[in-house]
Amino acid sequence: MKDIDRRSTVALGLATAAVPASMLTAARPAAAQTRGPAEGREIAPGVRQIDLSPPRPSKIQGFRTVSMRDVVLQPGAEIPEFAMPNPMLCHVTEGELAIRHGREFVAKKGDAWDCGKGTREGTKNNGTAVGVMRIIDFDMSMT
Repeated sequence: MKDIDRRSTVALGLATAAVPASMLTAARPAAAQTRGPAEGREIAPGVRQIDLSPPRPSKIQGFRTVSMRDVVLQPGAEIPEFAMPNPMLCHVTEGELAIRHGREFVAKKGDAWDCGKGTREGTKNNGTAVGVMRIIDFDMSMT
């Protein structure tokens, strides 16, 4: 190890002082984007859909397009059980949601699951915070 002299110490101190304070703080994980209460369109009482991307051509064989949307459920809001119109991937980005999908389970922030076309599912926000379910829709090709 090299000896550190006064000149090296001063140079190191000046270099440290030149670093912005934001670089010295601990990194924080990115938070999900929050949604306004009137954003998107209402699809059920207390439930809003926000389209995040238009349908784009899919590179996955058997699917014509892929698109993404957020479904925002206020506390107590519910989406009645219905048959899925297309295959999709669901992911909870905020809150916790009770999912009826053949069996009932609680999907917490970070949980993901998939649904096939015709699969029946219902969703309810039993919590006290807003729940957000991000959905990636795979529209099937016309064959």
